[in-house]
Amino acid sequence: MNKIIYSLGMSVVFAGTLAGRAMAAPARDIAQTEISPESNPVAEESSEITEVAVSSTPILSLSDESVETLSQTQPHPVSELAPALPTEEEVPTEEAITPVSTLAQAVEPDLSQELQPLEWDDSENTETDSMGQVTNVSQLRDVSPGDWAYEALRNLVERYGCIAGYPDGTFRGNRAMTRYEFAAGLNACLQQVERLIGNVKPDFPKDDLTSLQRLMEEFSAELASLGTRVDNLEERVAFLQDRQFSTTTKLFGQVVMGVQGRSDNKFDLFINRFPDPDTNINLITNTQLSLFTQFSPRTLLLTGLQAGNGRTVENGPALTNFVGLGYEGDNDNDVRISDLSYRQLIGNKVAFIVGPEGVNPVNVFRGTNRVESAGFGPLSRFAQRNPIINIGSGSGGIGFDWQAAPRISLQGVYSSSLPEDPQFGSIFGSDFGVTTAGAQLVFSPINTLDISFQYLNSYSPFGRLFTGVGDDLLVIPTNPFTQRAPINTNAFGASLEWRVSPRFTFGGWAGYTTSDFTGGSGTVETFNWMAYLNFPDFLGAGNLAGIYVGQPPKIIDSDVSANGSGRNIPSFLTEGNFAATEGGQPDTTTHVEAFYRFSLADNISVTPGFILLFNPGHNSDNDTIFIGAIRTTFTF
Repeated sequence: MNKIIYSLGMSVVFAGTLAGRAMAAPARDIAQTEISPESNPVAEESSEITEVAVSSTPILSLSDESVETLSQTQPHPVSELAPALPTEEEVPTEEAITPVSTLAQAVEPDLSQELQPLEWDDSENTETDSMGQVTNVSQLRDVSPGDWAYEALRNLVERYGCIAGYPDGTFRGNRAMTRYEFAAGLNACLQQVERLIGNVKPDFPKDDLTSLQRLMEEFSAELASLGTRVDNLEERVAFLQDRQFSTTTKLFGQVVMGVQGRSDNKFDLFINRFPDPDTNINLITNTQLSLFTQFSPRTLLLTGLQAGNGRTVENGPALTNFVGLGYEGDNDNDVRISDLSYRQLIGNKVAFIVGPEGVNPVNVFRGTNRVESAGFGPLSRFAQRNPIINIGSGSGGIGFDWQAAPRISLQGVYSSSLPEDPQFGSIFGSDFGVTTAGAQLVFSPINTLDISFQYLNSYSPFGRLFTGVGDDLLVIPTNPFTQRAPINTNAFGASLEWRVSPRFTFGGWAGYTTSDFTGGSGTVETFNWMAYLNFPDFLGAGNLAGIYVGQPPKIIDSDVSANGSGRNIPSFLTEGNFAATEGGQPDTTTHVEAFYRFSLADNISVTPGFILLFNPGHNSDNDTIFIGAIRTTFTF
């Protein structure tokens, strides 16, 4: 051997954003990651991942995404640490469910072996170390007819075809060889002769057999040890590849620039009718940088930085959760830490994630939609994923991703919105902290079908879910200046994606929440659904077309009343009824979205599209809204 090459590929996932916070790049996006030179077989079977995969990227791809911080790309699942170790081929793609963990791909080496240094001779040009079979001795330019060995070589080449030359057309016969080198050449000739003996002809030279027999006897020891030496060498190379590792940090970036605008419209608020003040065309930018630091093939530290500017709504709060785009992350271009999490692969089927930022359901759960990416998938915030997964807007916590069986995986997470604040937040919430605990089961009965079920429990002292989509404000205290509106929420969801063919995918989800108003009395229920069609490679390799139709989260029932120290949102906002009459939203918003993503270059894509909102705000008195957008995404 002339050298040993060890390569480690990483592809990245970008972090998402949290409601109430500036958008951050989710780990899940940056990461479709590959920790070891080989991919995790379990993960590959369950995902198509990349693209995550898992449609949901596992921690084995953990991703971090919060409500307001919608991921610019797919979130970073724990399984990708399996989640976090991305492949360098591309950032978000239409991937299948990310395998247990990309980290899980690494196989435990045999530590019982003693590693001995490998020795090799680099005296020869490395470009000519590999030899190839020659068919005529004249191909060897350093062997001439006048050489004493010419006839012997011609005989071996033309009669038995067992002499190889170097790629530069030389034989290098003037170089001394060791007995082992000769044994290797002899072994090649023996194998060729054995094949010829299988078709023995009457005129087969007996002298040749006698010569071979003599050589076999003379070099019997070397021939016997040749196979053992090769086997030992392969074991030592594999051992070195698994152990030869240096701490490395890789940078992956994504820049999203989008132009958007919407039609003039009017909406009802407190009985009055107001014109939408934010219909001018504007530019939205969002930059995400992710630093992947590997301390070993099975551990990873993910650091995400995010800065953005521009938004779809500046002065029309009643519309914010209905017209929001997935790549919004307005923080006046101030650089903020969007992800800071440590990922560890334990065994080959379990990965853990822990950290003060970027640990929440969005980054831990595997998403069945393989184009779940604000930089490469749908345009709107609602079409990214089931909104219940955004609940809580958690940032710090702990999570895991377990590949329980080749076609079954389980993810779990606990997160807090203010884990660093000992007075108002803390790991367990306190007076102003939001906490969320959740689990997801992903089942892939066949290679082309992914089904997932989610359950989350969340506590919020502010009467809202922090999904950043549709109705997420559920209760307003009677006196908002002196009172809070704590709620305890149980959320249930189910998602499905069926890849009917390589160029056609059908999918959808449904989500239901029930929230108890613990600061008074009453219960609020919400429901949302989405159905979509994706067309990968539409009109060209790497392109994507999509059609999405659904209902954003809607308060379908509420019995919160003024007597319970709170106001019912539907009657309060639409009727200005401070008595807070019980009941759900009067009408239903229908969200229709279509987009087409095409590539201008390997790292540049453009996505034009439109969104139609019928009865926005779940109120038929509001005008229909048309939103047009063109998103350009750069990755590096």
